[in-house]
Amino acid sequence: MSEFEFEHITTKGAVETYQSSTPIFKGILQEVRGLSKKKPEATMSASKVKIVNRVLADLLTILKDEPAGKYLDVLDDEALPQMSDAVLTMVQFETALSAFYSRYHQYISVTRKSYWITEELLAEWDKEAEEVWEEEGEPASDKNEDDV
Repeated sequence: MSEFEFEHITTKGAVETYQSSTPIFKGILQEVRGLSKKKPEATMSASKVKIVNRVLADLLTILKDEPAGKYLDVLDDEALPQMSDAVLTMVQFETALSAFYSRYHQYISVTRKSYWITEELLAEWDKEAEEVWEEEGEPASDKNEDDV
């Protein structure tokens, strides 16, 4: 178990999905919002729904197990949604993405840097801490609580 304690930890893979999908999602959301302002009751074309759903499905892989995940779903590709309904669905994803970022991206005051708190990062930090303790001639497992 890591000696670094964080309430919420994700994986490097989830962060990579977030980082690769979020810019595309934001661009599509901007376009759908623009179309919705012009014609909110207009029905989305099947091709637009397919494009949006590809991105939403990707995001669902990381968001479905998050607290807001129970509210998320892709657009209905059989009963094509109106533009305004698509925007509403996509805004739910936008909110969930913001929560994901806030939950797993933390500022660490000791290093004065922000990090994605991932299992892989914590394992790396544990390894580095173990090496420091070994260099000092004291195994990490023998240290006292007062030493921390």
